[in-house]
Amino acid sequence: MRQHETWIEDVKALGREAGWLRAGGTVVAAVSGGPDSMALLHLLKEMAETESLRVVAAHANHQFRGAESDAEGELVRRAASDWGVAFESTSLGMPDYIEETGLNAQSASREKRYAFLRGIADKYGSSYLLTAHHADDQAETVLMRMIRGTGIGGLAGISYRRREDHLELIRPLLRITKCELLEYCKRNGVPYAVDSSNADRHYFRNVIRLDVLPALERYNPRLRDSLARLSEMAAADDNYMEEQAARIFREAATPSGDGFRLERRRFRSLHVALQRRVIKLILNCSANPRQMLDFRLVEEILELLSQERPTTVRVDIGDGWVLSREYDVTYIGPERFETSGFAYSADENTTEIAIPETGGSLRLERLEGAVQGLHGNRNEACFDAEELSYPLLVRSRLAGDAMRPYGLNGTKKVQDMFVDAKVPRSRRDQVPLLADDDGRVLWIPGLRRSDHALVREDTRITLRATYEAEN
Repeated sequence: MRQHETWIEDVKALGREAGWLRAGGTVVAAVSGGPDSMALLHLLKEMAETESLRVVAAHANHQFRGAESDAEGELVRRAASDWGVAFESTSLGMPDYIEETGLNAQSASREKRYAFLRGIADKYGSSYLLTAHHADDQAETVLMRMIRGTGIGGLAGISYRRREDHLELIRPLLRITKCELLEYCKRNGVPYAVDSSNADRHYFRNVIRLDVLPALERYNPRLRDSLARLSEMAAADDNYMEEQAARIFREAATPSGDGFRLERRRFRSLHVALQRRVIKLILNCSANPRQMLDFRLVEEILELLSQERPTTVRVDIGDGWVLSREYDVTYIGPERFETSGFAYSADENTTEIAIPETGGSLRLERLEGAVQGLHGNRNEACFDAEELSYPLLVRSRLAGDAMRPYGLNGTKKVQDMFVDAKVPRSRRDQVPLLADDDGRVLWIPGLRRSDHALVREDTRITLRATYEAEN
């Protein structure tokens, strides 16, 4: 066991690094009355004397154990008074609340307890809420999650710090063992209560603590240390992977309405570990992420994105969301309804047309002489202005649309051109077409232009059309 002076200095160093241990600062400590939280409160009291730290002890009486619960609250109140620490308490009335609502006892208790603690932090203008979770809690948490089934994020266990809105939850004792805390209480005469419910095997955590861990420690006496190290390594790996996934999500998941669009081939080039995380980030934007972030659903989506055939897929994935894959483009998000058509007129003096339905715009410029468009730029097309029939029309496709594409003999249906270019079916009504007053399709930005009104050497006025798509 480490000398307690050593781990106390470690706690202080981490506190300064995290920002909660600073001159003039205020922290709220959640104190149940057990040895862990009482050791934390005493340690904070000691720090307050040398670090100019203001400490508030907050005690929530859940009222599950009658007189025993009341005695714990009184113990915390007396200790806070003796140590010159501000004290706040509340009675949560959990038995009646659970009976009225039918909620799970543990989750309901946590919800009401943290609501109280957040209120105390607001009252004292504190941004830090400190709890007494320690290394043994960490080991138990990791083992519980392994038994129930978890991923790398679950193996990371309890985090040292976590932000909830404007409040940071800090676990200063997370690297300190239960034995070290008990020794601290003994050395410093810290009073504490023993919660009788800690021996109740009705609770899974108690079974882990009382039965499972001791049984496994016959094979590895330092199992708790091993689990704590595993959690630290998993947390570091998980943080790195989350950063990478967030970067790829920003770059590759293009917002599309209330959902997201992915380029399938680019997505498939990622390592499967990153693929899973990007999918989870997308699903996390749904209304019910807890329901959507199911391992089997994530795997089903990955399987749909890996298949080369069929080239078009549509699957309901729950909560009103769909996965719609068309060629190399995949949409994941709420069901989208077909957009209505659009049409905008342009006379010879029009210089720009905004197209809200596509999020883009068409710029029109009349230039003296023969001007050729930039080679290879399919979002720009140049026409002999004197061969055009005005007004021009920027519109969505119509049934039976056809074009005489430049460089090809004869006409071709616009529908077939979309199919050849693998334009997703869901996006075809959003692709603008430029037509003239005679009904000729002159140009499809991004695809082809027609062979009508080509710019030649004797062209006197060039109309240059440039389509600027949605970013």
